[in-house]
Amino acid sequence: MSEKQHSNIETVSVYQVWDKPVRIFHWINLVLITALMFVGLIMLFKSELGISGLAAKIKLKELHIVIGYLFVINLLIRLLWGFIGSGYAKLSHMWPSFKSASDYRQALKAGQNPQYLGHNPLGKLAVSAIFALLIVLGATGLLRAGTDVFYPPFGAAVTEYIAADGVEPASLKPYDETGVNQQKVAQMKPYKSIIGKVHLYSAYLLMLVVLTHILGVIIAELKHQPGIISAMFSGKKRLKDKPVDE
Repeated sequence: MSEKQHSNIETVSVYQVWDKPVRIFHWINLVLITALMFVGLIMLFKSELGISGLAAKIKLKELHIVIGYLFVINLLIRLLWGFIGSGYAKLSHMWPSFKSASDYRQALKAGQNPQYLGHNPLGKLAVSAIFALLIVLGATGLLRAGTDVFYPPFGAAVTEYIAADGVEPASLKPYDETGVNQQKVAQMKPYKSIIGKVHLYSAYLLMLVVLTHILGVIIAELKHQPGIISAMFSGKKRLKDKPVDE
């Protein structure tokens, strides 16, 4: 539905697009990802920053994990809302089409300026890539939380697997070989390494995609469809032309 605002110059239609759950997710996700990347970079460059010692290493990992739990909870709520929500909150509205993206680019090159209530086709590609990376990061992060510092949901299974015969799994401590079965630790190490690399490079790729997305939003705001940024605060878009995806 739209509300008409009349003036002597032009008619602007106001559309309610992004509901409150979508907007809340977006800004919480932004804060949590920023915090995770900040702590993650400290973990990667702790030696250069003068941070040393096992206790500091574990505390940084625990901080990263706690923020990661909040990130995963927020992401799961958004994914659930993508199925049970309505309108442009649905994940189906974010499904990308390479043909639509190509047609959109051709339209812009031809001097046309198609308007969209939801994400434009290029925006859909970026948002879908971001969501895919968020899911990969959440899953691999939970796995590494279990293997590194034995945190839920996989920590109990990891300690159960690597505990030596007769040793209580709950007594095992992170980065402490006391009471562990070295053979099982060695068997798990390659998988742990792969998960860690996927997590790390997915984070780097997410940084690149997010920067590209931000740049695209700024260009669209300035040249093609003003009000995209404000819509993620108000939930409303104001369009002069009929939207393509109404």
